[in-house]
Amino acid sequence: MLVVGASGSGKSTLARRVADTLSVPYIELDELHHGPGWVPRPTFVADVDAATAAPAWVVDGNYSAVRDLVWARADTVVWLDLPRWLIEWQLVRRTAERLLLRRELWNGNRERWRDLPRADHPIRWSWRKHPIYRQRYGARFADPTTSQTCIRLRSRREARGWPAHPSP
Repeated sequence: MLVVGASGSGKSTLARRVADTLSVPYIELDELHHGPGWVPRPTFVADVDAATAAPAWVVDGNYSAVRDLVWARADTVVWLDLPRWLIEWQLVRRTAERLLLRRELWNGNRERWRDLPRADHPIRWSWRKHPIYRQRYGARFADPTTSQTCIRLRSRREARGWPAHPSP
């Protein structure tokens, strides 16, 4: 299963919960991508290839470098298509919490105050990418040749309630 959506939409939360429920590995693409100092790991594609070679898993993320690989292996794609305003609110809250608590993310990395104005900060990234993802995933979900089961969740309530009874 692959969980996609804009940064801050709740991909990790949903993917972790579903992986726990199904008792399958949870694969967080951010963790595989970001090395120490936020440097992209050179083994990213190979690591994703190895992790998704297993018979069952739940992946969260949208990295273009592995998009074709993960989509080809996923039998189910869940798109968290929440409103832009809600995602931005969730990102601002999440960022503030990470900054204030100095929470470690991946491989020793932490969010830093000085990174807030950067174009690639999740708050700004998500604002720019939201309409792009909406168009990209909307087209993919509407394509009748898509072989995956496609599930579009449009609210926090839908995301919290899905799946009611998942099966592996």
